[in-house]
Amino acid sequence: MKNYPNVKVIDHPLAQEILTTLRDKNTGQIAFRKGLVKLGRLIAIEIVRTMDYKMVEVDTPTGVKAKGILLTDAQNVMIVNVLRAAVPFVEGMLKVLPYARQSIVSAKRIEEGIAAPNYNFRIERSYSKISKIYPADTLIVADPMLASGCTLMAVLDEILKCNSPKRTIVASVISAPLGIQRIVDKFPQIEVFTASVDEGLNEHGYILPGLGDAGDRAFG
Repeated sequence: MKNYPNVKVIDHPLAQEILTTLRDKNTGQIAFRKGLVKLGRLIAIEIVRTMDYKMVEVDTPTGVKAKGILLTDAQNVMIVNVLRAAVPFVEGMLKVLPYARQSIVSAKRIEEGIAAPNYNFRIERSYSKISKIYPADTLIVADPMLASGCTLMAVLDEILKCNSPKRTIVASVISAPLGIQRIVDKFPQIEVFTASVDEGLNEHGYILPGLGDAGDRAFG
């Protein structure tokens, strides 16, 4: 994989500890779901670090004015929840971005045993409800697993064909080099925030070492 400057790996020790718990096959459903919530919160914090803000001045109880900031970009956020594993992940993001609006897309790749040639999977989109996206918006497409990139490319194609947000971000828990390369090569303006870039994909198109099926593990 190329060294893409717009790919941010969240290497905070707390994020990496939570990720370690998620990878552990002995982690139960509730702990797994809570881990996704926590990582959603931490990744959102890292996204906020890159947002535009303006300087403001406020009156304090002591009668002395204090200078501070207002996160202007945080007032204009659209999070697209790629069902179903993204539900707890987005729950965590909303704790940091409480004013974010939400949209929903149900999209999944069609499993056919051994991976399709070159990992080009067919994508089934059964439901989509995309709210209005404005030019000032930071668009965050949240999906815990960025594997081959086929699902997210299909979602991004649908959203960006008629919308031009200020920024577009893919937020994931773990990613594979192929998925990142496909996303960034096709959409050069897109930024990727992830807690890990794993080794690659196995013959079924699953991320290695990965953490299993995030949806199954979160919802039993």
